[in-house]
Amino acid sequence: MYKFNVRVYGLLINPLGEILLSDEEEYGFRFSKFPGGGLEYGEGLIDALKREFIEECDAEVEVVEHFYTTDFYIKSVFNDSQIISVYYLVKPQKELVLNFKDKAFDFDTEGNLLQAFRWKNIEDLTVEDVTFPTDQRVIELLKEKWQKDL
Repeated sequence: MYKFNVRVYGLLINPLGEILLSDEEEYGFRFSKFPGGGLEYGEGLIDALKREFIEECDAEVEVVEHFYTTDFYIKSVFNDSQIISVYYLVKPQKELVLNFKDKAFDFDTEGNLLQAFRWKNIEDLTVEDVTFPTDQRVIELLKEKWQKDL
């Protein structure tokens, strides 16, 4: 039996041209990614993304447009599933109220599940700023789009 893991992520860009990144640690494994996560059974992509932003960022977002869907094979680093990720451009319905950090993995708490948020200027953004191959592909596409739109 094949296992698929459907994930949905939001690309939130502020008026300064910075994108929101999430630094996380789960049971000793550190990674940086875009805010978002996995679909729950019976949930649509948009509903899942909105739920994830409420859970992770305590923020309601509006989905602006589809940006990218995984178009290559990627195996999960956590289990034997195949990852399918969908990315949307989003905007917050009101200003985010988070303790933004200046450096990666600057957590305020300790434990098995940690998360911190930081802004990164899109012009300075590199594939090394995120951990997973699909997010790295999104950065390449985002930078291409950003250069065209300038």
